[in-house]
Formats: sequence, C-alpha cells, structure tokens
Amino acid sequence: MTANQIMFFLFSVVIIVCSILTVTSRRILRAATYLLFVLVSSAGLYFMLNYQFIAAVQLTLYAGGIVVLIIFSILLTSQISQKFEPVGWEKSLFSAIASIAGAFITIITILDFKFSASTEAAKEINMRLVGNSLLSVGKDGYALPFEVITILLLAAMIAAIVIAKKAGPKDTHSQTTKHA
Repeated sequence: MTANQIMFFLFSVVIIVCSILTVTSRRILRAATYLLFVLVSSAGLYFMLNYQFIAAVQLTLYAGGIVVLIIFSILLTSQISQKFEPVGWEKSLFSAIASIAGAFITIITILDFKFSASTEAAKEINMRLVGNSLLSVGKDGYALPFEVITILLLAAMIAAIVIAKKAGPKDTHSQTTKHA
C-alpha cells in the first residue's frame, strides 16, 4: 500500500466519521467542530489530486470563513451549552432510509460510469489567466461568485449579531438581589 493510498483512506475515514458525528451530535458547538474536520479533510483530498487552488479556497472560504462564522454565531448567542432533544425513532428510520437510498444511487452511478485514463500531459498553469479569471465578470470570470459569497458571509454575520442582541445579556442586578 502506497503513502497516497494510506492518506486517501485516512482522509476518507475522517470525512465519514466526522460527517456522521456532525449530524448526530446533540451539542451544537461539537457539530460545528466536526464540520470543520470534514472540510479540512476534503481540502486534503483536493491537495492529493493536485487541485491546489480548490484546496486553498476550501480551506480559506469554508473551513476558515463559514465554520468560524458559525462558531462565533454559536458563541455570541450563548447557546453553547444547549443540547438538542433526542430524535424520535420515526425520524431516525426515515433518515436511515434516505441515507441508504442516497448511498445506493451514488454507488450505482459510479459503477455505471465508464472511467477512462487520459494520455494527455497536464497543462501548464498560466497565473495571468487565473488572475484575470478571478477579476473578470465575463464568461470565465469569478468576480461575481466571490461577491455573492461576500454578501452571504455579511448576512450571516448580521444575523448572528441580531440573534445575540435579541437574547441580550442576563440581568445581573436581579440575580444579585435574589441572593441577598
């Protein structure tokens, strides 16, 4: 077994285990932390495929931006110690059926696809083309998606602040008079 295969299996196990823990955890901060591990492991898979740009975007945007924003939202709303109520057996059964059906469809689709190896050599990366694509709004431009993501992050931050202000700090004066 080669080092690449070992790293692939390691990343795969981390993704599968932490994905399951993300959706089954009853503590919201733990679920966000497990999601962070899933996103970092996905970036590891992108690095293994030599997709350095996508891996860097995965790390900076998703793992570094959105998950940190989720964690700050949790901490700002003082819901860190909140536990979700246990899920009933009806929801668990439906979730299991949906997960098994999704896995079955994915496996069938992968097995039916005819993968073929390419004999072409890897193309040289032109950094000027990458830079122009990131800044352009034309056919191959990425400026608009980055602006949409910026608005998404700004909206999530404003929502976290609004939720935190709604809850507000607890009235410490009334608590001190009760103990006196």
